[in-house]
Amino acid sequence: LYSQVAVHAEYGGVVPELASRDHVRKLLPLISQVLNEQALTPADIDGVAYTAGPGLIGALMVGASVGRSLAYAWDVPAIGVHHMEGHLLAPMLEANPPEFPFVALLVSGGHTQLIAVQGIGQYEILGESVDDAAGEAFDKAAKMLDLDYPGGPEIARLAERGNPQRFQFPRPMTDRPGLDFSFSGLKTYTLNTIAEHRGNDVLPDDQTMADIAWAFQEAVVDTLAIKCRRALEQTGLKKLIIAGGVSANSRLREKLSASLAKVGGNVFYARHEFCTDNGAMIAYAGCRRLMAGQREGLSIRALPRWPMDTLPPLSEL
Repeated sequence: LYSQVAVHAEYGGVVPELASRDHVRKLLPLISQVLNEQALTPADIDGVAYTAGPGLIGALMVGASVGRSLAYAWDVPAIGVHHMEGHLLAPMLEANPPEFPFVALLVSGGHTQLIAVQGIGQYEILGESVDDAAGEAFDKAAKMLDLDYPGGPEIARLAERGNPQRFQFPRPMTDRPGLDFSFSGLKTYTLNTIAEHRGNDVLPDDQTMADIAWAFQEAVVDTLAIKCRRALEQTGLKKLIIAGGVSANSRLREKLSASLAKVGGNVFYARHEFCTDNGAMIAYAGCRRLMAGQREGLSIRALPRWPMDTLPPLSEL
């Protein structure tokens, strides 16, 4: 229905104040539009789910205030949903959803995590980024190459013309045990490579730019695939779900499928429109918790930081 990408594109990233103001301007008209298009009235609504965190506090407060207020006015329960739990459960919206247990790779602009999932709310963090998330690295590399925001799709498009043989970028933290990630060094390596090949110009020639984009994307994708394979071997699980904006990357899907097939693993993911932030995943996550009996008071929840492994399991509700 609506995306804020155009609002933030000229700044090369999300501007918190603009995000909050756009939420204020758009939320109620969008809710009315959805109800009208589906021929629904407030009497048809059984509950309200809103994103409670983690994230930018201003935008969270707007969504939480509207969600909680509508629930009160409509006399239905409201529930604050963990943003990354929404991403994790997005593949459940597909026709053939994965069954528990599985390993989840959550990979977005703000998060890169490997999680062992036994059920909804039963999460064990296996590894996560110690600095930049993969999506953030894509955006920053795109900015170095003077590409548009969001950077992930732009890097992927440019990489299609790249020469796979020209550059070999490092695969960070794959030369040691563990499942944590680090992409800050790769970002610096990319910046230095651009500087070495730009000559007297601000940027290298078009082919060199494409070659760098290929090498960067391949390094990120390889790193994620290596760690995912290790996670399956470490846990003994055979199913992997990938979710979050970066999970839409076709090269990542290709690499993961090939890598995990070697160890008998299967990969599940959401369709592209459910990879980036969307309302459907939040509605589904909230629905599952409301159906299990989870209830909250009248206070508004907005949490800029919210560890995912603190969420209550459905079995304990």
